[in-house]
Amino acid sequence: MLAASDSQSIAVQLVSLVSTTVSNNGTSLLAFHSNAPPESIHHSMPPRRARHYLDRYLAGPYLLDPLYELAFRRNKPVMCRFRDTQPDRFHSSEYYRQYVERTHLVDEMDFLLEANRTSTLVLVCGRTEKRFTRVELNRLKLMQPVILAAMQKVWDTRGRHGAPDDSDYSMHQRLTTCFENFGEGQLTQREREITQLLLRGHSSKSIARELGIAPGTVMVHKRNLFAKLGITSQYELFSRFIEALSAT
Repeated sequence: MLAASDSQSIAVQLVSLVSTTVSNNGTSLLAFHSNAPPESIHHSMPPRRARHYLDRYLAGPYLLDPLYELAFRRNKPVMCRFRDTQPDRFHSSEYYRQYVERTHLVDEMDFLLEANRTSTLVLVCGRTEKRFTRVELNRLKLMQPVILAAMQKVWDTRGRHGAPDDSDYSMHQRLTTCFENFGEGQLTQREREITQLLLRGHSSKSIARELGIAPGTVMVHKRNLFAKLGITSQYELFSRFIEALSAT
């Protein structure tokens, strides 16, 4: 695998290696960018599942993905189980209900490689039938150096032809601006910060830890922002955000 000379060949062999190491229902190699939409470099999913899972994800929901957020943190792991990185109320979030739940994923292992200041490669290995066993997790851990080395070589051999085009940058900018400015003109800066964390599946206690404020203060801000937006639930909050996203 490491003797291959072009990025696509390396990516194909890397995904095949992971599938040989542990059985799964789809492995994807993605490039996450802070200034452009994620790219699917290679995946092992059949076309129908790819349309339902990858294409929908790349259209905008990635902004609410805990893995996408983790990819740009300074102290991120190089290997993690997706369920261990989720906010405490992630399964109650509308992003989970409207997107993740429909993918039928029951377990996911992720490998992260920081390629440069604005990009991180992520290898996602998912299952829809049963969770990974301890033996399988140990196998993946043993393969970690090889997987990361292959991911690095994919990045090093991509060249300019693998970079997003200007239209991708423009769309990503519109989406991120919509997310960051959602509620502008109605909500305070602090209320917008809390709105973003609510959309990503954080509870009031988790938001308090993230922002360094008291849980009671979060609850006051939450009541105020709901009143200002004329909503009574997080479902309505998510719907408002999706409406704003669709209008970009």
